[in-house]
Amino acid sequence: MKLKMKIKLLFLLIAVALLLLYFPSIKESAVAFGSEVMDSLSASTPETKTYVGDSGDIQLYFCPQEECESALVNFIDSAQQSIHCAMFEIDLVSVQEKLLEKSKQMDVKIVTDDQYLKEFNYSFVKADRSGLMHNKFCIIDGVNISSGSMNPTDNCAHKYNNHLLLINSKVLANNYESEFQEMWNGTFKKGSPVLNPEVMLGNITIENYFCPEDHCADHVKEALKKAQKSIHFMVFSFTHEEIANVLMLKHLDNVSVVGVMETKQISDYSQYERLKYNGIDVFKDGNKYNLHHKVFIIDGKCVVAGSFNPSAGGDKSNDENVLIICDEKIAARFEQEFEKLRGEAMVGK
Repeated sequence: MKLKMKIKLLFLLIAVALLLLYFPSIKESAVAFGSEVMDSLSASTPETKTYVGDSGDIQLYFCPQEECESALVNFIDSAQQSIHCAMFEIDLVSVQEKLLEKSKQMDVKIVTDDQYLKEFNYSFVKADRSGLMHNKFCIIDGVNISSGSMNPTDNCAHKYNNHLLLINSKVLANNYESEFQEMWNGTFKKGSPVLNPEVMLGNITIENYFCPEDHCADHVKEALKKAQKSIHFMVFSFTHEEIANVLMLKHLDNVSVVGVMETKQISDYSQYERLKYNGIDVFKDGNKYNLHHKVFIIDGKCVVAGSFNPSAGGDKSNDENVLIICDEKIAARFEQEFEKLRGEAMVGK
């Protein structure tokens, strides 16, 4: 770490100590932030990751401006042997009909959240029993996966801001299949760590984690700490203090941190006001429905995506999945989406 940054952080620690001395009521928040500062000061050289080589490709869609519904229906229709999905909610008629059609031809299994079982309740559908089964993924024929923030619902496909990823990768499909089988067999909100968390898909590096067993927030923080130039984020719900602490530290280190957040999710628990108070440019979104992304873009090169909101519930209480994808072309697509949403947010500022 640069000497200048270390001096800044040491002054920050002194300030935290003085705050604790004169304002005991803020102790809990100050201790959490001070912990992040100490982590940064004592951080060692990052461990070398071992990526499992694989071949395949990634398709990316942004809802509602692109055809997310037809892309997902066609993806499901491509199945020849099996369809295993973990979907928070399923109310898109086209998806429902396609799954029913396929269930008469092959192995179809669905896991959904218990509060939404009523929307799609068949013999091949099982529900969780506690917390949220908040995933939005499918595994097709054991070699292709869909993931992202898009639930197969009319709102997510045609009103909310979302992303849909379609990935051809045997290694990632094996990871997702193992997670699916745990839930299908009744293991929710816990389980075995991911089999192969680091995958090299051609020239694209991908990290893959499942919450809560893989401690998703820790991996998101690790990715954010690597930022040298910029962090752009667009998120539905942001209540995780430690992730917010990383953003504030990066802001102090002259990294450009800018975010757009869903207006209706800004509350006393949200990190919106705290980030704004600490000088970070953060905007309330301009979509009259919902900004539903869970995305961080790092240095225009890497993207945190998937179903995981930066929240304590997402990290500890829900079944979620995270993909950290490093590829400049994919990151550029997410940057275009971010600039679009920031522009819409600034219009209504």
